[in-house]
Order: sequence, then C-alpha cells, then structure tokens
Amino acid sequence: MPAAMPLALLALTLGAFAIGTTEFVIVGLIPTLAADLRVDLPAAGLLVSLYALAVAIGAPLLTALTGRVPRKALLVALMALFTAGNLLAWLAPGYATLILARVLTGLAHGVFFSVGSIIATGLVPKEKAASAIATMFSGMTVAFVTGIPLGTFLGQHFGWRATFLAVAGFGLIALIGSALFVPQRIAHSEPAPLRRQAALLLQPRLLLVYAMTAVGYGGSLIAFTFLAPILQDIAGLSPNLVGAVLLAYGVSVAVGNVWGGRLADRRGPVAALKIIFALLAAVLLALSFTAHSPWLVVLTALAWGAVAFGNVPGLQVYVVKQAQRYAPQAVDTAAGFNIAAFNLGVAGGAWAGGQVVAHLGLAHTPWIAALVVLAAFGLTALSGRLDRRDGIADRADGLAVAAH
Repeated sequence: MPAAMPLALLALTLGAFAIGTTEFVIVGLIPTLAADLRVDLPAAGLLVSLYALAVAIGAPLLTALTGRVPRKALLVALMALFTAGNLLAWLAPGYATLILARVLTGLAHGVFFSVGSIIATGLVPKEKAASAIATMFSGMTVAFVTGIPLGTFLGQHFGWRATFLAVAGFGLIALIGSALFVPQRIAHSEPAPLRRQAALLLQPRLLLVYAMTAVGYGGSLIAFTFLAPILQDIAGLSPNLVGAVLLAYGVSVAVGNVWGGRLADRRGPVAALKIIFALLAAVLLALSFTAHSPWLVVLTALAWGAVAFGNVPGLQVYVVKQAQRYAPQAVDTAAGFNIAAFNLGVAGGAWAGGQVVAHLGLAHTPWIAALVVLAAFGLTALSGRLDRRDGIADRADGLAVAAH
C-alpha cells in the first residue's frame, strides 16, 4: 500500500474523532452553558437535539444532492464546514448563534460518514475494506473515551468556548490531512435518488427496525443528555469529578460496543438486542435510586456505559439483514436510514428529556428513560416474533456494519 494511504485514513479517523467529540461534548457542558447563556436546562438540551436533527435530515438530502461531486473535494468541503461551524460556536455572541453553529456542524456530520466510508474503502484492497471502515469509525469510540471528557474539562476550566475552539483545531488538522493525502480520484457510485430512498420508508419491516433504533437509542438520551446536571445537582459531585465520571463512562462505552457486537454475532441480533435493552432499562431504573449517592451513581454510570451503546452493532446488523430480504436493491440506503434513525432518537430523546426536566424535574429523567427503552424491547420482541412467523432465523450471518 502506498505510504500516503495510511495518512489519508488517519485524516478520516481524526475527522470522525472531532465529529464524535463535538456531537456529545455538550452533555458535559450543559450546566456551564446554561449558566453562561442564561438559559434553562431544557433550552441547553436543545443544542443536542437540533444537532442530531440536522444529521438525520441533512444526511440523506445532502448525500443525494452531492452525488456528482468528486469525493475528495466533498470531503474537504465538509471538513471546512465543520471547522467553520465550530469556530462560529467559539465566537457565538448568544444562544441563537450557537444553535446555528450546531446545525451547520450537524449537516457536515450527516454526510461525512457516508463519504468517508466510500473513501476509506477506496484506499485499501477490497479484502481490507471492512477494516478500513472500522478504523475510521474508531475515531468515534476514541471521542467517547478521551474527546468528550477532555472537552468537558476544557470547558469547565477555560470556558465552554475553549472546547469548540479545540474541536475546530482538530477539524482543521483533518481538513489539511484530507487535502494533502486523500487521492484525487476516488471511484464511487452515485447515491440512490431521493424518490427511491423514500420508497424504503413504505416497507413496514424496515420501519419497525428504524423504530427500534430511534426508540431504543433515544430512550437512553432522555437521561444521558442531562447526565452532568444529575451528577452535579442531585449526586452533589463537583464539576471536576463530572469530567472524571464521563471519562470512565467513555471507557465503559468502548467495552460495551465490543461486547454488544460479539453478543450479536453469537446470539443473533434480535436475541442480543432484547438482552441489551432489558439491561439498559434496568440500569436506568436503578439510576433513579442511586442518583442521590455519589459512589452509587458512579457505579451506575459505569454500568450504563457498558450497555448504553451496546445496541448499535446489533441494530445495524439487523437492518442490513432485513434490507437484504425486503429491499435487496437498496441495502446501503436502508443502512443509511438507520443512521438517520439513530440521530432522530438522539434528537427526540434530548428534547423529551428537556420536557421532563421542565415539567417534572431532573430526578424523573432516569425512570422515564427506562420506560422508553422497555418500549424498544417490546418492538424488538415483536420483530423477532414476525421473523419466526416468516421462517427467518435470528443469525447475524457474518454481517458487520459500522454505525453513527
């Protein structure tokens, strides 16, 4: 492999790290942002919701509209938009401008991973394509382990603007790396027209999987969006300790993703998802009782991280499996819609959490999150029952698809 190729893949991975950090670093900064901008916690939570909504809506639209643009030029433009959005957040004079900045960065996020996946597979031989995509997506995992807690630390000690400036710096490095090392010509097929993409939303079995994804992922976000206020205002932890808990949570997420993937391989996606959703609901319910104890809340956060995103591999494998049966002509598009469903879940969960905080109080977010995750368990059980009725075995069939 040419020497420039690993550097191109490193640029993609760094871009994924920056994007993963900017999406969820807000979670650790919500109390700081709310105080500085003089808005309440639900309004600060909208910074998570609107970003995710921009990802969910922007990804299919912009991917289709930019189908004829050369991949390298599009990647550089996306990283430029991402960097500009974070610089705008750094300079934002108020809440409205920060919302605009979040939407701009969300639009870049939505297209980055579809374009990045194409470029990553074009950098290596065909037999290494899956490894190249996994390497790029590892940037998201590293963001949970290091980017989000470090961004939270920066924001708490130097102001939240410093966090966005740092993320913009990473975006700029990824932009320069992409411009220098990504090959000029990357072969790609144009994405399906919007009309053909929309036709997938008329397939009931795929819609059921998308509902599992949005409800299951979104349920956890009802409480996760307000994890920092829970740790500070209910458990009584200092802002410094909140960053440490987020670091431990991120390590737990990385372990949970591996465990969730192996469970889906061994038991099949439906069986694995039922186990993970049941455990996630139990942990969230437990958080309602442990939130008042500094030590117990930390242990609960560790358990939460281990199952919070463990559903991602199973959900992506399952949607591909269902698409191969019900929409074989559009498997990639179907998987892309599941990424949109993840982000709709983030948007809806963060918004719903804000409503709970506004009308019931912060302490009620965990048990309500648990109920929503139980609804995802029910949808998963229903889908599994329909599979058995149709004679479909619950096996992963060797599929492995990156998510987010």
